[in-house]
Order: sequence, then C-alpha cells, then structure tokens
Amino acid sequence: MHNHDTYDATLAAFRRCYGRAPEVVAYAPGRVEVLGNHTDYNEGYVLSAAIDSGTFFAVARTDAPDCRLTAGDLMREVRFPVDRPEPRRDDGWANYCLGVLAGLRRHDAVRSGFDALFLGNIPLGSGLSSSAALEVSTGLALARLYEIEIDALSLARIGQRAEHLYAGVKCGLLDQISVLFGRQDMLVHTDFRTLDVRTVPLGREIALLICNTHVKHALVDGEYNRRRADCELAAAHFSRVLPHPVTALRDVTWTEWEQQRQGLDERAARRAAHIIGENERVLEGVHCLAARDLAGFGQLMFASHDSSRNYFENSTPELDHLVDAARGIPGVLGARLTGGGFGGSVAALTRLDAAAAAGQALAAAYAARFGDPCEVRTICPSDGARIVMPARQ
Repeated sequence: MHNHDTYDATLAAFRRCYGRAPEVVAYAPGRVEVLGNHTDYNEGYVLSAAIDSGTFFAVARTDAPDCRLTAGDLMREVRFPVDRPEPRRDDGWANYCLGVLAGLRRHDAVRSGFDALFLGNIPLGSGLSSSAALEVSTGLALARLYEIEIDALSLARIGQRAEHLYAGVKCGLLDQISVLFGRQDMLVHTDFRTLDVRTVPLGREIALLICNTHVKHALVDGEYNRRRADCELAAAHFSRVLPHPVTALRDVTWTEWEQQRQGLDERAARRAAHIIGENERVLEGVHCLAARDLAGFGQLMFASHDSSRNYFENSTPELDHLVDAARGIPGVLGARLTGGGFGGSVAALTRLDAAAAAGQALAAAYAARFGDPCEVRTICPSDGARIVMPARQ
C-alpha cells in the first residue's frame, strides 16, 4: 500500500471508528540504517535515511477525560485516562503512544481526552523502525492538537524515553532522529555525542534495496539490552587503562582496542570491536560519498555486516545468506543487515539501472536456500516526519 493509499485508508478507518473526521494527521517514515550499527548509544556516528513508507496518526479532541486509541491494522481499541498514560501488559503496541503522551505531558498540560487511530505500511519486524515512526507521528500529532511547542530533538528524546520506560528497550536516538531529519535523496549523518545532524547526498543514480527475511526480531527479549550492557562494560575497562578520557566507546581507536583489550571479558571485547570499527567506517563512508567513491562505500557496508556477524553477533543465517549472495550479484555495491539485528532486513546498495535484476537475483538466492523468496523493495531516501492535516499555510 503506497502512502497516498495508506493516508486515505487512515481517514476512512477513523471515520468508521469515531463517526467524524480527525482534526490533525501526522506522518512519520520508517528509516534504514546504512552504516553505523548500534553506535548511537555509544555516542558514535551513523549514516541513515528516512524511507518512503511510514505511519499516519490521526487524532481529534473529545470533551471527556478519557482517550480511545485504535490500531488501524488490527482494528483493536484501547482506552485510558489522559492524565494516567500507564504502560500496559496487554496490547503492547499501545505503549509506544502512551509513552509519548506521558513525555508530552512533562512539557505542557494535556487537559482533555482524544480519539486516535494509526495505520502504516512499514512491515513489522523488518528492521525499518515502525516503532519510531509510530512514536514520532504520535508526538507530532498530539503536539499540534494541544498546541505544545516542542523542537525536533526534544521530540526524539520523548520517543526514546517511551522505548526505555514503556517498551523496555534501551535504544539510542538513531531511529527517532532519522525519522525526523530525513531528506529526499540524502543520508542523515548524525554525531550522537553532540547531536549534530547534517545531510549527505547519496545520488539519484543509486538505489537501496530492502530485503525483508520476515524473520521477526524481538528486541524486548533482552538481546539488545545485553549488547548495550556489554558496551558499557567495555567502555569502563578502556576508561581505566587508557591515558585519555573515555566516556564511551567512541573515544577508543582500533589500535587502542588491539593493544588494551587484555583483561576485558572476551564477549565484551568483541562487542567493543564492532562499535569501534563501525565508527571508523562511518567517517570513512562520509569521505567516500564526498569523493563519489560508491564502490568504496559499498565495501564498507560489507565490512560492517561481517563485523555484525563475527563481533556483535546480532545477525542470523538468513541475513548472512543474503549478504553473501549479494557479493556475487552484478550491480550490487554493498550489503549489510539494517536495524537492531536478530532478524529483519538486509539493505543492499545498487546502481539504479541494476536494481530490478539485483532484487530478483537476491530473492531467488534466498528461495534456493530457505524455500520462499524474501520480499525485496526498492526504497528512496525521503523527507522526514511532518503534519499532513491540516495542510501548512
């Protein structure tokens, strides 16, 4: 379902549920991480992009103190008081919205209830951050509805806090920033220590293929949080043994890792190796794009996946097979897992004129190994989140 169709379906579903039109509709895209895996919460660097699929959140005020929230794909409703948006054990999908409402209430008063419905076209479990799209679209829509003034970075932090406290995932800010700051035909280059965000041209002669394995990853199973704890353990080790300040793995070079890893738990050492290498690959990737060295950029993507497989251990046999197959397909410049890992999708960088044939070859290679083809879609780096109703004057 394309975005225009999803928007129309959102409006129609809202009317069916609530018998009226929404006052505000916000849209937030998914995101693809191109280089910089798990570096955001280590104060490192990431290259990412907003994509051309996303989530619409439609809302209208009520006179009552209670809220009704409907998941448009399930047509399932939850109700809660506007002044007590507490986490739910059931209907966990609602927690992303409840957490954002709680965060907005910390900024300003929300005195009346609302009716809301969301609907999107990002495949769940695909590693394209449907959760951040829901958080950001919720935040934009509610902030406009209640006339709450909030800047983009503050909204990103509210989404992150919702993940931490309501969804149980200690994520960084990568997903929310990518969703908010995306630009057409651009990659988003973020420094997660300073939160400096800028865009880097990718070029219209390049396509990104998203190969969805439909292996569902569940970050709340603790794997993500264990990786983060290992990174913090490694940073504390290097802070003790290096002669300069280390507050995060971003402060450690590859040479220092090789020289000073002794005494560090072996698993934590491997996790640190991935983060340190990823930070260096992102910075090198920015230089490759500036020089239009797309082949060099693609090789960094392959190296990134190898690091995920060997050091961070957040890949799967399905993702590994796709990346291995991509190395031999004409027109594919690079490929790697995207997102948190443990399932989801591979992002493949291809020349635009080779994208269709490359996608068919990747799907066939996957089917030959696992029986069914993976879903392959061409995505375009796109503009970030925005209000779509009422239209801007």
